[in-house]
Amino acid sequence: MSTEARQHLQLGSTRAEFRFAAHSDRGAVRKLNEDSFLASLPLFVVADGMGGHSFGDRASQAAIAVFTEAFEGTQIAAPNDVLEAIRHANESVIRISAGEEMNGAMSGTTLVGVAFVEIGQHDNYHWMAFNVGDSRIYSWDGRSLLQLSVDHSAVQELVDLGEITRLEADSHPDRNIVTRALGADDQVDADIWLLPAKGHQTFLLCSDGLTKELGDDEIARIITFHSTEELRDSDGLPITLAERLVNAAIAAGGSDNVTVVVVQSDLVGAEAVGSGEDTVDRDAMPGFLEETRPRG
Repeated sequence: MSTEARQHLQLGSTRAEFRFAAHSDRGAVRKLNEDSFLASLPLFVVADGMGGHSFGDRASQAAIAVFTEAFEGTQIAAPNDVLEAIRHANESVIRISAGEEMNGAMSGTTLVGVAFVEIGQHDNYHWMAFNVGDSRIYSWDGRSLLQLSVDHSAVQELVDLGEITRLEADSHPDRNIVTRALGADDQVDADIWLLPAKGHQTFLLCSDGLTKELGDDEIARIITFHSTEELRDSDGLPITLAERLVNAAIAAGGSDNVTVVVVQSDLVGAEAVGSGEDTVDRDAMPGFLEETRPRG
């Protein structure tokens, strides 16, 4: 399952161009793809149905359906609307677990996303990122790959405590245990943070099917080479970076479903430059955003 598109917005004297591509595959081992995604302005989301839970595919699809409906026909989101959608997505997944066909079994999904939002005063544009679980969001500045989210997982907690290294976490027997997920509790506890939208920016969202097979260095290497050499599929069509990363993960073992969404934005104009700071005015921020930035 793939999508690729380009969109333009005229934001006052600022011209914004967005290019995005997404690709999802069940991998080399699983019979069913429990991942789902949304890739369309103003929102880009990846949901990974919980492995080992009943109807994980339904959980991820239900979460994505909430975001799709909430932002259909919208090009710029309001932060509070994103918060509401996260809450409603959690409720939707809980309803699946409450269904008679579940027989008391639990259904759940991780969630990671980034939304193009306007904060407070006019022409104050930001990327609003959020995550629940161990699906990830990275930024790419043309030279280095930076993980923005922090995994909500048992092994990440051990890393935070200094009991194991990040390298040891990759092969730890508890590496598949998540500590937060949609559908796990009545109140969802998401990490949420804001990044000024300015100049050229690239974000990569992925389920853990990518990071189980490829380390950050290998992901960065693929991104670097993709910008200098074009690959084409059997029909002669260009292969997107999202497809290339998914294919690499499958070639490396493909032990899980793999989903990648790549978002690139270019803002050019007076309002696009901004202050260069990674925070916004406290009074302009909705609720608790300042208090939920990822640790680390």
